[in-house]
Amino acid sequence: MNKKTKTWIITGVAAVAIIGGGGYYFTNSYLGNNVEIEQVLPASTAASATTSDGSTAAAVENTAAGSEKLSGDWNISEGSKVYFSVTTSQETVNFVDEQVSGKWSLNDQDPAKSTAEGQIEMNGIDSGNGQRDEHVKSADFFDMAQYPQATFKATSFEGMPAEWTEGQTVDLKMKGTLTVKGIEKEVTFDAKAAYQDNQLLLSGTTMVTFEDFGMKNPHSVVLSTENDIQVRLELKLAK
Repeated sequence: MNKKTKTWIITGVAAVAIIGGGGYYFTNSYLGNNVEIEQVLPASTAASATTSDGSTAAAVENTAAGSEKLSGDWNISEGSKVYFSVTTSQETVNFVDEQVSGKWSLNDQDPAKSTAEGQIEMNGIDSGNGQRDEHVKSADFFDMAQYPQATFKATSFEGMPAEWTEGQTVDLKMKGTLTVKGIEKEVTFDAKAAYQDNQLLLSGTTMVTFEDFGMKNPHSVVLSTENDIQVRLELKLAK
């Protein structure tokens, strides 16, 4: 091997190393997670301590606070968010949408008569990376130009209490229809909810797939992507 050939080989290896490192940096910057999920339920509602007489502190506090009726109309209010999360071979990437609206009409005596619906503006999807967000909103994925909104309409509630007590957390299952890109999918949200400060707070999740809504899994030569998409509701409702 002559000196000139050896020099070219060394230069080529160095170039590959630099491009490879730069490629990793670009990919990491483009695909990395920039959004942390913020839960609406305060930590104080998630657990209850036991008092000296064996009752729970939460129960004592709730008795003092009195009971509040759940029935009535509730509007999704400021501070509500919907998240989409996709897990790659590197990490979980979250998208958030704060443009959330909707109305719930709850009947505590007959939960079967309760109704709930909500929607998000697809233009509000944000992952902290403008280039990635525009791609997600394009025809390749959510096709925002043709389908500017995604909606959810509840068909049933399970676990709804007859009375809502201040600070108490309850487990709910909310079944309904999720519509994205004009395609309907029956889903069940596993949720926790609490009544606090004149608000109904709900945190719930469900899983769908890319194929459910006519989208292709965005596999790449750099990262693999799971087929599941977690949809997470973090809602604040007020009368």
